[in-house]
Parts: sequence; structure tokens; C-alpha cells
Amino acid sequence: MRKIVILAALAAATVASPALAQSDKTGEGRVEVRGGIAWAQGQEEAFAGVAAGYDFDLGDTAFVGAEVSADKVLAGGADVLFSVGGRVGAKIGDAGRVYALAGYGFTEGDDGAFAGAGYQHNLGEKIFAKIEYRRTLVEGPDVNFAGVGVGLRF
Repeated sequence: MRKIVILAALAAATVASPALAQSDKTGEGRVEVRGGIAWAQGQEEAFAGVAAGYDFDLGDTAFVGAEVSADKVLAGGADVLFSVGGRVGAKIGDAGRVYALAGYGFTEGDDGAFAGAGYQHNLGEKIFAKIEYRRTLVEGPDVNFAGVGVGLRF
């Protein structure tokens, strides 16, 4: 229960941050849905998830951001993986962002860090698409996630 309260507080802070930052345009908020394939120990399953975050501009070429997420492997009995983390990356032209990410995730039974990388591309003024890879380092076997997502920027 303590973990859920911490995640809820972080989610509230992440969602509230865009409203505070809108006046000086130092970054942008985002929400997304995503899905893909998760694999470990020779087994593969589909996953689906949601995320919310905020990216802070570090000039014209770089950014740093925070994110909260929930992902569910679509196999019977799998718990939802709640995560909180951050990303740092480079802006590619007017529409792209390449980034490294890291953070901490937890389920009912397992906790652990994750690390990965991704690419996000703006499809218009408010819509983006992304591709991302994560490796969770939970107690037990490490789990790999490769997925795509679509979201809104604000």
C-alpha cells in the first residue's frame, strides 16, 4: 500500500508540473498509451501500459524528464508493473528526441531498477509516437520490454 501512495504522489506532482511551467515554456508534459512484447527466460508475452511525464528543456539540443507509468504483461496472473523514473536525451531536429532512461519499478512481489533507451517523434503539434526498450532488473529473472507508444504533448 505504501508503494501505491508514493506512486500516486509522484503522479500528482508530474501531472501538476505542466500547469506550473506553462507560463515560462521551459518544457512540456505528456501522456501516452503503449504496448509491445515482454520476454524473459525464453518466454514472450504482449504487454500494454500507460505513462505520464514532463520534460524540461536544457537549451536547444537537450532535455531531461520525469515519468510515472503502469505496464501489464497480458498473461494470466501477471501483476501490473508500476514505475517511476527519468530520462535524459538529445533533441533531433524539430521533431525528434533520442533518450536514455532509468528508474525503479515494483509489482506485488518484485521490485527493482530498470534501464533503457528510446526515440520519440512528433507527428504534429500535439501528437507523438515512440519506440522504446527497457530491461527491468527485478528480483528473479530480468525482463525485457520492447514497445511502441502514441501520446499527447501539452
